[in-house]
Amino acid sequence: MAVQQTAGSDPYFPEHGDARYRVHRYELTLDYRPGPNRLAGAARINAIAGRSPLTEFTLNLSEFKIGRVRVDGRQAHYTHRGGRLRIRPAKPVRAGAAFTVEVHWSGNPKPVPSPWGGLGWEELEDGALVASQPIGSPSWYPCNDRPADKAAYQISVTTPSAYAVVAGGRLLTRTTKASTTTWVYEQSAPTSSYLVGLAIGKYQTVLLGDPGPGGVPQHGHIPAHLLPEFSRDFARQPQMMELFQELFGPYPFDEYAVVVTDEELDVPVEAQGLSLFGANHVDGARGSERLVAHELAHQWFGNSVSIADWRHIWLNEGLAKYAEWLWSERSGGRSAQQLAAAAHRVLSSQPQDLRLADPGRKSMFDDRLYERGGLSVHAVRCAMGDDAFFRMLRGWAGLHRGGAVTTATFTAHVNRFADEPLDDLFAAWVYGTALPPLPAQIPARPAHPPTNAGSA
Repeated sequence: MAVQQTAGSDPYFPEHGDARYRVHRYELTLDYRPGPNRLAGAARINAIAGRSPLTEFTLNLSEFKIGRVRVDGRQAHYTHRGGRLRIRPAKPVRAGAAFTVEVHWSGNPKPVPSPWGGLGWEELEDGALVASQPIGSPSWYPCNDRPADKAAYQISVTTPSAYAVVAGGRLLTRTTKASTTTWVYEQSAPTSSYLVGLAIGKYQTVLLGDPGPGGVPQHGHIPAHLLPEFSRDFARQPQMMELFQELFGPYPFDEYAVVVTDEELDVPVEAQGLSLFGANHVDGARGSERLVAHELAHQWFGNSVSIADWRHIWLNEGLAKYAEWLWSERSGGRSAQQLAAAAHRVLSSQPQDLRLADPGRKSMFDDRLYERGGLSVHAVRCAMGDDAFFRMLRGWAGLHRGGAVTTATFTAHVNRFADEPLDDLFAAWVYGTALPPLPAQIPARPAHPPTNAGSA
């Protein structure tokens, strides 16, 4: 149920993405040397042209040295400047036709500049980390960099054998030759370019819990000296997985991994089937447990169900924020109503000029968007009641699995489950700027209803 943009690229990032075609699969073959921070790559991109013939098209790629560009096996003309690789095939691609692009590149990867600092490939003291949201993917591979263009990925990384490579997806093979090891990962689920995560470092791998038959394997990759703290801080992640599957529906990918780097990160970052945390998020006291829940929830909201463009980012962050509150409520912490009241108090003292439905590029990561997004979801829950609300959420995650959505898609979906249309609620919370009153409290109910009700 992917939503394709009608024209142009993302309104917040018009230089990123090309809506004239869509990618079906990326095959990336990378060789990375951490010491000199040297990356050599080859990409094979399987794509499908849109409704018009393609006499030329673009990929996003940072300022690497380009070795070769071919379309359907034939050398293509290209220009490469300003992070855009413009390609003109030897023969135009017919409307609706499948075609293949091959690009070879090399150089020293570095983050893409943005209003939020460098994004994408980050050289660490000993290794590398990729956190691309929203426009960092071109820092390390050529891509059609818009969230609605979701594709499957196979990623092969060769690096010195002292380093582990972690990517989102299933590890197919790990092959050691002389002093290097090649790691091959497959992510078959449709994936947005910014959600392709990668970590290269000296990590110890542990299994979180016992998934059992048909369960979701969950692994942690951490520096050995942080293992005692990690073991406590992430101990309840398997319970989160169980709860979120109960509330949101089946986990949408094959497995889930978390990486903790040996350096500090401002915030954790989600990737497809993978979340990245800094050493500062591990304290042995579960001080960042809400963030563990937040990043896990993104696997449903943001990763599996993605946004058509960045104007709709509140759908990702509001639902993940609300998942934090649901975890708190169901694990013995503060209730969602108490957390909503606290968020409402904070927002009421701040400027009320942010519109969730289209916050603008400057405000897309504003803390107010996260808190107001969570409050808006809470308002929907209060208006619908728990039974209809959770049926709606499971339906949302199931119907749009692997697709891309908009705010209008969400409001229409909610109205299908509500007893009466919630247009006024969305007008106030999502399309308006003034902060509405705190939603009325949901009738209390036991978190775990007794199983022997009615027995004497």
